Amino acid sequence: MIIQANLEQLELIKFITQKTIKEIYPHYYPKGAVEFFLSHHNESHIREDIESGQVFIIFNEEEAIGTVTIHNNEICRLFVLPQYQNHGFGSQLLKFAEDKILKNNKTIVLDASLPAKSLYLKRGYVIVETHSIETDNHDYLCYDVMYKQPI
Repeated sequence: MIIQANLEQLELIKFITQKTIKEIYPHYYPKGAVEFFLSHHNESHIREDIESGQVFIIFNEEEAIGTVTIHNNEICRLFVLPQYQNHGFGSQLLKFAEDKILKNNKTIVLDASLPAKSLYLKRGYVIVETHSIETDNHDYLCYDVMYKQPI
């Protein structure tokens, strides 16, 4: 079940986001990049997105296990708790977000982190830009901007 988040679920969404970044991202990124992600996906940003009705949560029966944020035609902050990854929940969130976006848009855009890139490629996204941000300790965060334009 996927529902729209409310402010009472702010800490839950923050927990899902932060736990996933802390456990998964160090396998793909240097410390400075991981810290950048943690700072970027902070409580203030999550609160703003919840207040504007853009955040959704997926449940596995009673337990919240993932989240996605939708800004117009952009998919943002898609995270699934590490213990629930590779069970199709990320794909369910992605399909939910795509269906919602395609009701009013012809193109979907997202910034792909290294851990999620293969999921997006399998779903028909194409890389249109590659970016690199210098973070603390002269570490770099690399990511791809990806588009999908269903036929």
